[in-house]
Amino acid sequence: MVNRPFTLQLLGPQAIPSRYDHHITRHLSALKNQFHDQDAYHDALNVADMLLYEVFEIRRPELPGELLFGVTVIHPGKVGDEFFMTKGHFHSVLETAELYYCLDGEGVLVMESLEGDWAVEEFYSGSVTFVPPRWAHRSVNTSLDGDLILFFAYPAHAGHDYKSIEEHGFRKLILDGGDTYEIVDNPRWLPPERR
Repeated sequence: MVNRPFTLQLLGPQAIPSRYDHHITRHLSALKNQFHDQDAYHDALNVADMLLYEVFEIRRPELPGELLFGVTVIHPGKVGDEFFMTKGHFHSVLETAELYYCLDGEGVLVMESLEGDWAVEEFYSGSVTFVPPRWAHRSVNTSLDGDLILFFAYPAHAGHDYKSIEEHGFRKLILDGGDTYEIVDNPRWLPPERR
């Protein structure tokens, strides 16, 4: 781990960093219970454990004052009528934010707060999206023709709470509506007071 200033290049059609410390791959099996159409999920999983997305991280000490950053590449595809997406998470340290810069592709960032608010912000090449503290977030590739490529940065001590999302999902789903995407209520989501 370099503890001096450094510069990276985002190379090639997928804008993979010229150097990275950690390459994470998430396959369909890693998103168990996250897709609303569980029959379609199991049918797809029986055919292949498809690669949904990859993360190329630049690691830093997980301390206040440091930043973790890297690139996420979400591949195109659907399970039933729901687009490929990331697992989604809250930060373990709730009072930490995150920033996304869309390098290429089309998609949305689905967010919800512990206080009951929700938002869906569009990703498009050159867009910058801010995730406030206390908001869970999940990236969704709404294109079936190409990758959604995102640069991200967040405080290194933030951590990830995937469990809350794995257990209860997000309150909004992003479905293929033909010419565009649709935002619909998740019928399996439970409000915090009913969990």
